[in-house]
Amino acid sequence: MSQPPAASPTASLAGRIVTVLGGTGFVGRHLAQELLARGARLRIASRDPQKAFCIKPLGNLGQVQFARTDVTRPASLAAVLAGSDAVVNLVGAFAGDLDALQGKGAGRIAAAAKAAGAGAFAHVSAMLNGTEADLDYTRTKAEGEQAVRTAFPEATIVRPSLIFGPDDKLVMMFGALIARMPVMPVFAPEAKLQPVFVDDVAEAITHALGDPITHGGKTYELAGPEVMTMLELNQRIAAAEGRSRVFAVLPDAVSSLIATATGWLPGAPITSDQFKLLKAGSTATGTLPGLAELGVSPRPLGLFLDRWMTQFRKHGRFGAKNIRAA
Repeated sequence: MSQPPAASPTASLAGRIVTVLGGTGFVGRHLAQELLARGARLRIASRDPQKAFCIKPLGNLGQVQFARTDVTRPASLAAVLAGSDAVVNLVGAFAGDLDALQGKGAGRIAAAAKAAGAGAFAHVSAMLNGTEADLDYTRTKAEGEQAVRTAFPEATIVRPSLIFGPDDKLVMMFGALIARMPVMPVFAPEAKLQPVFVDDVAEAITHALGDPITHGGKTYELAGPEVMTMLELNQRIAAAEGRSRVFAVLPDAVSSLIATATGWLPGAPITSDQFKLLKAGSTATGTLPGLAELGVSPRPLGLFLDRWMTQFRKHGRFGAKNIRAA
């Protein structure tokens, strides 16, 4: 008797309830679109779910739900995860009680997902870069991974590099700054980056949820196909804008001083911990599986940069890119 054809990696998500914790942010919005396209029934859970109301028109009638939750309270977690077939944890922060959010808190979320009967759990961590002993951010991320593994051994853990997209706070922020500043300071200019496209991250998570038998219990590094330095990133953005800029390469001692002296101020360019994290770089180690093993072909930043930087060119799309503006 012949075997039926294998289902596509995400066919099992059609009609399934997928709860995304922390789904109101940058990655959450793109992940929501990917899940809805696969036919999943989406539940966005957050302290401020109204921030994701823009997602509702993307789904069919009744396909999107919103729920207010506090991930530090077990009762709140149990209520929002009830009935979930799959769960994604996007909760994270750079400040505040990091242990409650992404250290022990990640284990609490995984345990609640397991208790709710979820068949798949994806936990979004970060590239650690060997800084776990120096920074609370990466220390709690590492501890969170261990806590998730203990509570939900079949979980899929993904470690994305710096994530870029048309609505990010990385490439687009630099684009706006370079357009305004004739001299652009560059922190950690030699730091190695391997930026990954947000829609590739969303597709990878979706594939992991759709095929937990293959991807469960594994850790993946999600990195793009291009490795570049921080200085090279700035130079490429300026070139895409058609602008000639002077880049002031800041020595580490100066960068550290600025970060320490001003990092506590609202709107500061960089905090002390962020500088240390940036200096450590964000590239894949190559010792773990990556996007290819999740069935995703990573797209390079160069594929999008010229189009996205049009808004920052002199005269916008009516300006000639090869004319260097002052």
